[in-house]
Amino acid sequence: MKRQDVQERIISVYIHRFDPTSDKKPRAVLYELAVEQGMTVLDGLHRIKETQDPTLAFRFSCRMGVCGSCAMLINGKPMLACNTQILDVTDKALTVAPLPNFRVVRDLVPDLAPLFKKHVQVNPYIVRTDGHEMESPSGEFIQTPEELIKYLQFTYCIKCGACVAACPTAATDENYLGPMALAQAYRYIVDSRDDGFHSRKSVVGADKAVFNCHYAGECSAVCPKGVDPARAIQFMKRELVRDYLLMRRHTAPLKARALNDKSKEKKTPLPVPPYTVDR
Repeated sequence: MKRQDVQERIISVYIHRFDPTSDKKPRAVLYELAVEQGMTVLDGLHRIKETQDPTLAFRFSCRMGVCGSCAMLINGKPMLACNTQILDVTDKALTVAPLPNFRVVRDLVPDLAPLFKKHVQVNPYIVRTDGHEMESPSGEFIQTPEELIKYLQFTYCIKCGACVAACPTAATDENYLGPMALAQAYRYIVDSRDDGFHSRKSVVGADKAVFNCHYAGECSAVCPKGVDPARAIQFMKRELVRDYLLMRRHTAPLKARALNDKSKEKKTPLPVPPYTVDR
């Protein structure tokens, strides 16, 4: 289809601009943008940068909803700019701002260093005590579909920061561990290959962590990948309470199965876990 055959409409785009080296506070700058069907917010930002203001700063990478780099506040909601079509959001005015609850590096670029620092604190990897098996593997850790479904949806997290931007607790306490890190901690403690609950509980059960969650559910409502951090946090509370009451049953992590073991597990369909909040 030729460009002249594509129906365009003019949209007013208000972009929050801020340069810490010269500005005392953020300001909204108005741009007029010709929008066509299928144009994403990221496409629009590129067009504004190329044709109107080359000083505009924003972050992006994959352009396909995988890397999480282009998360920003679009008409008041944390969203991925590359996954959001402008005409799906508005046909008159569009407001674009950096993610709240983060320091702004410049314009639409948030400082995500605290997000990743908190993520590292929960040991986001499989923790095991059999060091010899890790160094010289004798087989594979075979999981059943039922074991997989316990943590599967939490593996879809792309660390975009949208959940933290929507979290009211994170908005009032910058030291709060946050829904992303807490959900990833739960993802690993329910993994049948992992034996790291006790190494993580001192972090997730401490002050400014899981029990500070007010269960607003906004983190789950805005996740662009369908992850439900609110659910993980409530389940994490349950695990900690059970452990405190000495009611948590410790299950030894999976043992490696020899590589030449050809036995097959009975396969069953994987149900989709229900959401704990309305989307």
